[in-house]
Parts: sequence; structure tokens; C-alpha cells
Amino acid sequence: MPFEYVPNYYDFPREFRGYGENPPDFKWPNNAKIVINFVLNYEEGAENTIENGDPSSEQYIWELPYVPHVGKRSYDCESDFEYGSRAGVWRILRLFKKHGYKFTTFAVGKAFELLPDVPAAIKREGHEIASHCYRWWDYSKLSPEEEKKIIIKNMESLKATTGEYPKGWYYARLSQHTRRLVYDVHQELGAPLLWMADAYADDLPYWQPVPRTTDAMLMVPYSYDCNDARFHQPTGWSSTDGFYKHVQYAFDTLYAEGCEGTPKMMTVALHARVVAKPGRFQALVKFMDYIKEKEGVWVATREEISEHFKKVNPWVPPATPLAYGPDKP
Repeated sequence: MPFEYVPNYYDFPREFRGYGENPPDFKWPNNAKIVINFVLNYEEGAENTIENGDPSSEQYIWELPYVPHVGKRSYDCESDFEYGSRAGVWRILRLFKKHGYKFTTFAVGKAFELLPDVPAAIKREGHEIASHCYRWWDYSKLSPEEEKKIIIKNMESLKATTGEYPKGWYYARLSQHTRRLVYDVHQELGAPLLWMADAYADDLPYWQPVPRTTDAMLMVPYSYDCNDARFHQPTGWSSTDGFYKHVQYAFDTLYAEGCEGTPKMMTVALHARVVAKPGRFQALVKFMDYIKEKEGVWVATREEISEHFKKVNPWVPPATPLAYGPDKP
């Protein structure tokens, strides 16, 4: 017998049509052909380690992804993450300052708490700070009650280290409850929620109606493919040139479509312990030099993108709430 799924309070319906053959008629500022959002994922110190009370060491996105050490510290893993905070993040900040570009930070609250120098420098340079939740974990097995407490904890943590609540979110390893929980917490705290990035469905931002309301969240899609994390994945790159050519080809495709009249968006995802390693860093340098020579390129934060999108494509509330799932958890 096939499994019959009944939508719950936290669910959102799937939507396959998107913009279809008729993308929205809008322009990026100054008639840019493409907007590029660089993202710095800052997770250093918030990964799995028994020092943080976890049962084992981390196994994802570091140079030697061995089987995690259970009940033991892994000094090689810990020191690889420490490279990001000790050297990598500063190398990235210097490069962006040189080019005058701003990035969006996906900040893990615990990581910011461990080294306040980092959020202070990121904020001083005018980069956006968004939430990557409080720990760099897989949240898929938490109960809604447990997860909500962690969402609130990270809201308060980032407010303490940056001076304000985050206005955007990206989880990565989210649960089926995450999207609605983030929306609800922002509503309860009276904190603006400008965008969410746990979406990979388009090359443009799009509105996601919130069930049982006439409201919507703006989804600003993220990227798994133009992501330096793939240096540490079997389906990724074994060379710096491989990463560079992939992001260059992605840019060329989207830029050409933008020149044909359909402006597009591109994300380039970075980690301070990955692309900022000396042997990989030149790929990022080379890509920045490449786009600098092109006309009609807007490098922007997700906050800037969402604010512009909302002006030219505002959400039009429906006459009745979207009927999907029960009214209560």
C-alpha cells in the first residue's frame, strides 16, 4: 500500500510552475543584467565536537572527512575549522574590501560567540549578517518544541553579538518544521523577516505563501552547485580550476540570459576554512576579476536584493488565506 501523507501545521505545499515562460517584468538597479550574492558561511567552533557537548567529532566540510571520533576529541578536525577563524575569514575580508563588494554572512550563533572579533569586523565592513542557526547541526530529528527553543536562542545570540536580530535565515540541514517555525518566531518577537534561503528552486527570488494566512515569505534561493563545500564532496572538484570554471560558466549562462532581457541572480557560497586556503583562494580572486570586467553586474547582499525585489514585485495578499494543513500544531 502506498504511504498517504497528510499535511501538518508546519507544511508548505509544493509549487512546480514558478515563473514558467513568463518571468516577472522587473529590472535590477541601474538595469543590471545579473545580481551576484556572495555568501560567507561562518561556522567555526560551532561544529560537532565533544567539547561542545556532542557525542562525536564533525564529519562534514573539512579536509579529511574520516569517520567521526565517537566520545573523543579530533584535534585534526578542530584545527581545520580553526583555520577559518584564525586565517581564512581575514583573507576573505581583505579581498572583499579591495573590490568594494559586500557579502552576506550565514552566521552560526555559537561561532560568533566564540570569537566576537569576527562579527565586529564583518559589521564594521558593512557586510550583511543573517542566521545559520545556533549550532552547525542536522536539525531534522528535533521536535518542533526543541527546535523552536534553538531558533529563539540564536535570535538572542546574534542580537547580543551584532546589536540586532537577523533578518534572513539559512539552515542547510533543516527539519520539516523549520520554515514555519522561523516565520512564527519572527512574528512572536515582532522582528522583520526579509528573506529565507533554504530554497534551490529558481534563479530569481519568489514569494512563498504562508498556509492559513494571507502573508508570504520571500525566498531568495541559495546554491549547492556554486559552493566551495563541493571541494569536500565526492561529486565536487579536485582542483581549484574546476571550481573556477564552474562558477564562471554559471555566470556566463545567467549573464547571457540577463543580456537577452531576463535579469537573473547568482549565489557563490564560500567557507573561510575552504576557499580561503591558499591553494584555492586564487579561484575566488580570479572570479572577482572576471566579473569586474563585465558591464551590468550588481554585487549585492541578500538584504539589498530582497528590498529591491519587494519594491518592484510586492506581495499581493489573496482575498482568503491559503488553505493547507490544520490551524494548530
